[in-house]
Amino acid sequence: MNIRQEIETSYREACKNRNIEVPESLEDDMVLLESGLDSLGFAVLVTDLEMKLGYDPFTLMDEPVYPRTFAELFSVYERFKDRAQK
Repeated sequence: MNIRQEIETSYREACKNRNIEVPESLEDDMVLLESGLDSLGFAVLVTDLEMKLGYDPFTLMDEPVYPRTFAELFSVYERFKDRAQK
């Protein structure tokens, strides 16, 4: 499973569903709050990723973290992938 590819695909779908223009390339330093995706859009994205990847890293965290950039979002999913499979 390519987590980054799944996140990019789901992110694009969430933006498309909310009529938000998405850059061709999702750069690591792209600030999520400035991308146009609001909290509802982000919730839809996380739900979609949970269905695709089989886990929600935000429910597995001891302390809640809101990723600021696309790279941080990817990092959260990477960090919890092994923990989710246990």
